[in-house]
Amino acid sequence: MSLIPDSELSGYAKLIGYRLMRWEPDFAEIVLDLGPEHHNRGHVAHGGVLATLIDTACGFAGCWAPPGESRAAVTLSMTTQFLAPAKSGRLIATGRRVGGGRGVFFATAEIRDADGAVVARGEGVFRYRDSSNRP
Repeated sequence: MSLIPDSELSGYAKLIGYRLMRWEPDFAEIVLDLGPEHHNRGHVAHGGVLATLIDTACGFAGCWAPPGESRAAVTLSMTTQFLAPAKSGRLIATGRRVGGGRGVFFATAEIRDADGAVVARGEGVFRYRDSSNRP
């Protein structure tokens, strides 16, 4: 069960089907049950799906806020490394905020398959939105 109710998910989150499973200061875990709708023509996870998981895990890692507060960010830049094909099963993306300040933060993420193998990793720079409660 996701930490965010379906009624509060973005349209894109619903389309892709990922779920936020753990969320705490400087850390987030996103899960996706990979299906054929996530595959490219080579029958493995599309790179855009993996990049989405990296971006989402990094973003949530930097945007944890205490109850009653809200924090949101936009991606300024992101790099990805695709290390192995992800064919089927559950993917787990873990994001960690690794630095930054009141306006910008830095985060890294990796995606593991159901066997624990790292299939992709990435890092990004994110800017808190003006409407956010900043750290």
